Amino acid sequence: MSNVRKTALVTGSGQNIGRGIAHELAKAGHNIVVNGSQNRKAAEKVAAEVRELGVNASVAMGNVGVRDEAELIIKSAVDTFGSIDILVNNAAIRPHGPFLEIETEDWQNVIDVNMYGPIWLARAALPFMLKNGWGRIIHFTGMNAQRGYPGAGFVSVSKHALWGLTKALAVEFGPSGITSNIISPGTFPPDDENIETSEQYQLLLKNNPSGRLGKPDDIGGMIAYLCSENGGFVNGQMLQINGGVVMQY
Repeated sequence: MSNVRKTALVTGSGQNIGRGIAHELAKAGHNIVVNGSQNRKAAEKVAAEVRELGVNASVAMGNVGVRDEAELIIKSAVDTFGSIDILVNNAAIRPHGPFLEIETEDWQNVIDVNMYGPIWLARAALPFMLKNGWGRIIHFTGMNAQRGYPGAGFVSVSKHALWGLTKALAVEFGPSGITSNIISPGTFPPDDENIETSEQYQLLLKNNPSGRLGKPDDIGGMIAYLCSENGGFVNGQMLQINGGVVMQY
């Protein structure tokens, strides 16, 4: 697989971190499948940007938290490019609310998108990775799951579950040339957010040991490394990209 252009699915890649990941993987020479659940126009824009970087791109819309839709996203990637080699499970929802007031349906929605989505996608993608003897699966957790924050209980539960899934997949599929790792990002303002006028972001900036907040290519660059041949010995790891706000876990 080392000399063959690979295909990467990046979920939630119509904007922000996902868009940055798609760009960095495209710069590394991978074909990109852009995914979003609602805004096709944004996804198509990212696909066009990716093509300008010299690789091919497609759009596969769908809600990863619905099993049938998750499986169709993988099918779309395979139908277009013949296989799926890299799965970046970036899509997530992060609502907040008091623990005692969270409705059951809200719990279920978060668990479906944040936890079951990566499970359904991995199950659908792994047979192709196994066939090729090469694959990269990357999940996302976060500081909420590591430290615990008020009002983020259901998000913490869903994200912490992915840390367990990451380790399980690393052990089971590592011998087949497939790695599984998880990224824990710090604060990454949205593309359209002006942090200069935000008291919240200015406070977070002040408290960051690196003296700045995250940029999408901070994460995209790490993921491009993990998806390279040189990244093949990094397996079952949580990689914290937060400027030093959380150090050890």
